[in-house]
Amino acid sequence: MIFLRAVFVTARSYSIIMNDNRTLNTASATSWNAVYALSLAVSGLIISEFLPVSLLTPIAKDLLIAEGQAGQAISITALVAMISSLITPADTGGYDRRNVLLLLGLLQVIANFLVGFANSYVLLLTGRIILGIGLGGFWSLCVATVMRLVPSHSLPTALSVVFGAVSAATVIAAPLSSFLGIIIGWRSVFFATSGLGMIALLWQALALPSISGSKPPALRTIVLLFKRPGMLAGMMAVALVFAGYGIFFTYLRPFLETLTGVSGPHIATVLLCFSLANLAGTTLGRFPLEKDIYKTLTCCSLMMGAMVGLTVVFAYQVIAVSCLTALWGLLFGIAQIGWNMWITRTVPDEAESGGGALVATIQLGIMIGAAAGGFFYDHFGGKVNYITGSVVAVAAALTGMIAFQKQKGRADAKK
Repeated sequence: MIFLRAVFVTARSYSIIMNDNRTLNTASATSWNAVYALSLAVSGLIISEFLPVSLLTPIAKDLLIAEGQAGQAISITALVAMISSLITPADTGGYDRRNVLLLLGLLQVIANFLVGFANSYVLLLTGRIILGIGLGGFWSLCVATVMRLVPSHSLPTALSVVFGAVSAATVIAAPLSSFLGIIIGWRSVFFATSGLGMIALLWQALALPSISGSKPPALRTIVLLFKRPGMLAGMMAVALVFAGYGIFFTYLRPFLETLTGVSGPHIATVLLCFSLANLAGTTLGRFPLEKDIYKTLTCCSLMMGAMVGLTVVFAYQVIAVSCLTALWGLLFGIAQIGWNMWITRTVPDEAESGGGALVATIQLGIMIGAAAGGFFYDHFGGKVNYITGSVVAVAAALTGMIAFQKQKGRADAKK
C-alpha cells in the first residue's frame, strides 16, 4: 500500500509535469517505456487489492458465506502483503530486479484467476494470499526500480507517472467494479482484472531492462526507528486510522444494502462519490497540512469518527448516508497524504526505512480493521460495526496527539 506516498508525490509533482515537460526527454525512450509499464502494473495491483470491497455481497451469496467472512479476503491480503513487503527486498537482494518484478506480476494474474474460479471459501482465500505476496513484494521494489531507470532530475516526473496511475485506479476501482459486477458478474470482473495484469506483465517483459539487485535496508534499521520520540505512538495512530478504513469501507456495500436500502447501480454512484471526494482530499489536502500538519491530522481523525457515528444515526436516509460517506472519503484523502508527510518529517534521514515501516503499518491496520469489522458485522450487525469504527477513529486522534506532543517537545528542547 505505498499508494499513500504515491498520492502525495502525484500532487506535488503535477506542476512539474505541466510546467517542464522537457524532463521527459532527458531519459532514454526505453527507460520511459519501462516506467509506463510499471504504472500499468500499479493500476492492476490497486484494483486487485480492493475488488472485494465493491463485490462483497455477490461474493458472499455465491459462496454461501457471510459478508464478514467475505471481508476477510481483504484482511488476509493485507496481512500477507505486510509480511511480503518486509522480507522480499532482503530475500531477493541478489537477483535481477526485472525477473523478480515479472514473477510478482505473474502472481497477481494467477491470484485473480483463482478468485474468479473459486467455488469455495478456501480457494478464495488462497487466491487472495497469492495476491498479497505479489502486492507487498512489488511495492517494496517498485520505487527503487524507478529510481534506477531514470536520472535523478527526472525522478519526480517518473514517480508522478507511476503513482498517477494509483490515483486513477483508486478513483475508478470501486465504482467501476461494482457497475461491471451487475452486468457481467463478479467472477468476470476478476477475470478482466487478471487480463489487465497479463497485459502489464507482457509490457514489463518487453520494456524492463536487466537490473542488478541492491543491498536493502536492514530490518534492524526499521526497528530502531520506533525508538525515536513520537514514532511508536505515531505509527499506532496510523494503524488505527487504517483500521478504521478497514472497518468502514470494507463493509460499506452490505451496510448500504441492508440498512440504507441502496442497491444496484445506486451503489456504484455512492462509491463514485466517495472516490471523487477522496481524490479531492488527496489533491487539496496539502494546503491545510502545510499550514499545520499536527492539527490537521488530529481534526481529520476526529471528524472521520463523527462521520461514521452520524452514518449510524442516519442509517436509513440515503442522501444523508451518501453525503456522510463522501465527507469521510474527503477526510481520509487528507489523512492519506498527511501521514506520508509526517513520516518524511519524523525520519528525514531514513526516508526509505521509514516508508517501509509506514507501508507495513498501513497493511497491518487494514488487516486488523477488516478482520474485526467482519466479526462485528456478522455477530452484531452493521450499526455496531460502524460504532466500533467511530471509536477507533477517535482513538487514532488521541494517539496521534500523544505522538505530536512528544515531537513538539523534542523540537522545543533543541531550540
